[in-house]
Parts: sequence; C-alpha cells; structure tokens
Amino acid sequence: MPRQKNATNRRHFLKVSTLAATSLGLPTIVPASALGLDGHTAPSNRLTVGCIGTGGKGRHNAGEFIKLPDCQVIAICDVDANHMQTAKTKIDKAYDNTDCSTHADFRELANHDGLDVICVSTPDHWHALASIAALDGGKDVYCEKPLANSVKEGRAICQAAARNDRILQTGSHERSGDGRRMACELVRNGRIGELRSIRINLPTTDTHHMQVKSWTEPQPDMPVPEYLDWDRWLGHTPLVPYTDKRCHFWWRFVLAYGGGEMTDRGAHVIDLAQLAAGRDDTTPVEYLAKGSPNASGLFDAYMDYVFVNIYDDGLKMIGSTQGPRGVKFEGDEGWIFIHVHAQKVEASDPRILESKIGKNGIHLGRSPGHHRNFIDCVKSRQDPVATGEIGHRTGTICHLNNIAMKLGRPIRWDPVNEVIINDSEANTLLGPQMRDPWHL
Repeated sequence: MPRQKNATNRRHFLKVSTLAATSLGLPTIVPASALGLDGHTAPSNRLTVGCIGTGGKGRHNAGEFIKLPDCQVIAICDVDANHMQTAKTKIDKAYDNTDCSTHADFRELANHDGLDVICVSTPDHWHALASIAALDGGKDVYCEKPLANSVKEGRAICQAAARNDRILQTGSHERSGDGRRMACELVRNGRIGELRSIRINLPTTDTHHMQVKSWTEPQPDMPVPEYLDWDRWLGHTPLVPYTDKRCHFWWRFVLAYGGGEMTDRGAHVIDLAQLAAGRDDTTPVEYLAKGSPNASGLFDAYMDYVFVNIYDDGLKMIGSTQGPRGVKFEGDEGWIFIHVHAQKVEASDPRILESKIGKNGIHLGRSPGHHRNFIDCVKSRQDPVATGEIGHRTGTICHLNNIAMKLGRPIRWDPVNEVIINDSEANTLLGPQMRDPWHL
C-alpha cells in the first residue's frame, strides 16, 4: 500500500501570497520562479527541509539538498551556536535571502508544521532520539550512517518509521555509486563464481587515527565554551566534564557517542558487503572479534582489530584494520575489490568488470545520487536505496563486533528476534542506559 504524502504549508504558498498581495491593495505579480517557469521549481512544489546537526557532515548534507531544485532548506538546529551560524550563512547565501530559521532544540523542527523532511547529522548518540521525534512528527527522515549508536536504538528508529508510514533513508551514500552498484551486481550474478568469502578492510592509519593513538594521557577538564550547550550535547549519555577532545569530530572514538572506525567507515564498507551478498534482510549469526582500545581512557573505541562474522549458510566475512579501505568479494572463479572513498573497482580479471548482465539477470538499478534518491522517494512513496531496515542491519553487524571485542568472547546472534543467544551480559549491551529526561 503506498505511503501517505505529507500535507504541509508549502502547498499553500501561491494562495497565501496572492491573498496577502490583494489585501494590501498590491497588484498580483508573481515571478516566473514562483510559477515554476524558466526552469525553476515553484515554491509550492518544493519539499521543505530542516537539518538537525550543522557540523561538518551536517553542512555537507545541507549543501546536497541545496543543490536540488525541488527542495529548500528552511530551518536548522544545533547545540553549537557557532556551527549553526556558519550553516545559516551558507544556506542564506545559497538562496539569496535570510529566511533560514535557527533552533537550539531539535523538537522544534520535529514539530514544525512547515517542514516535509528532516536530515539528522548529529553525533551518533543523538541519531535515534532526533530521528524518532522527527518521524513521530510526521516528517520523512534522512539519517546519517550509522543509523544508530546501538542495536536497540536502530530498531526503535525503524519502528517509528513503520508506525508513521514515513520514508527513512540511511546516509550510506556509497550504496548509491554507479561503480559500486555495478560491482555488487556482478557478484550477485556469479561473475566471480560462487561467493566463498568477503574481506573487509578498515585501515586506521589516517592522520586522525594516528592522532587518537598518540593521545595516551588523560584529557584535561575544560570550561564549557559559551557557544555550546554541553548538557544537551551529551543528551542521554552520562553527565561528564567538558573537554574538547570528547566533543566535535573526536566523539566518534568514544563508545558512548560513536563506535570508532567500525561504525564510521565500517557502516559504508559492510553495507556494500551486505548488498553484494544479497543479505540486506539479515545479518551474520556468529561474531568473533578481538581488538585493542586506545590507552588514554577517554578514547575507548577499538583502534586495531580483527573479526570473523559467519552467516547462517557458512559464508564468512573476515575483517581487519589492514589494507586499502574497501571490500573484497572472493569467489571460486575470481574476485572483485571495491575501494571505498576512492572511486575505484578492481577484479582478478579485467574482463569481469566488462561483463554485461542479461535481461533475466539480477539488476540492482542505479541511483541518481543518495540525496536525490531520497527526495524522489519522498515524492513517490517508494523505498529508497538505503532504507532504515537496511541501515539497521548494517549497523547491527558493526555494533555486534564491538560487543564481541568488549566482552572478549564470541557471540551468537538471532537476527529474527534480535537477541544474543544464551548470554544475558551481552544482551545488556544492545542498548544504552539513558539519562533522564531522555528515553526511547
């Protein structure tokens, strides 16, 4: 059954504008852009976008929506006033106006009657609460990857999307790349023979990884900057003193807020593994993982690790923090390697990549771009390329590997009931203990 479309104020733009002009005794002159002429999309046909989180990724996502002529960013939210002002300046400049409103509380956007779509680009620990509020507020949601910072939070987001009949796109944008979809198609159609194993490479040798590894001393407590609402930044996590290395960007290496490289780039690389293996509706059932966190005490995410995940049919996904970033599919007749963030695909035989898929083969289709695909699906009410369910399962794999590393023992997973089998301690790690007043 098709999803219901959002009824919003934007659809009344021309009517309201005309009435306002008439009431003031002004001539009713509507510019071509307002009528959708000269290649413009009329405001009455544009989807309105609100952005929660305006840091680096938030500004990037806002920029992607700005590029689309049939939507307009009209509201933003952040607990960092500096980030928010920088984003507002960028957005206002793009639209040549000063209309973009600013908000310190994400719930104002979730309940905003004039918004169709909300983009969530907060640190990971805020993904669930912000997305659920937006979905419950009747908004379609584009949520950055990983979908959530825990298994239970990811499931709660998906439940919110289902009960509100909303479109939910996970920001796993690698899935929208033509070359990646082509490579996954080749694997699905047996061009490397039967798929025997998958290798995940998540190197932690970038400059920022090496910086984290070098910070072995405890980080000092600092005064909270005037422009930052620290209590709200922490949200449902424990109330702790401010230090700059706990906050912007570096939060991803603190498990209360992110999952380290496993959920950062892993959410891209493992997502492609799921797509090529045809496992978007499930996950591996066995998790063996060993890793070491940083020695500082603040950065407790695992920086160097190995893992083996086994699907119920015996297919193995083997990962480590070695090698070029990407995913290798090993078959009994060859291999394909997708370089993630490098726009490159390799194969054991170049002819594999030139192979054509017949009309009766498995076709994954192509995406016009991740943000474009999302907006198209908001209009059509069809599923996007990275639904919440897809993002949730990819995230689940990442979280379970982190749990196995934390416990120092293998775990077995029931992907239907989403519980760790015969391990009560491990099950307590599937979701966070939330600080009042926040809860799922």
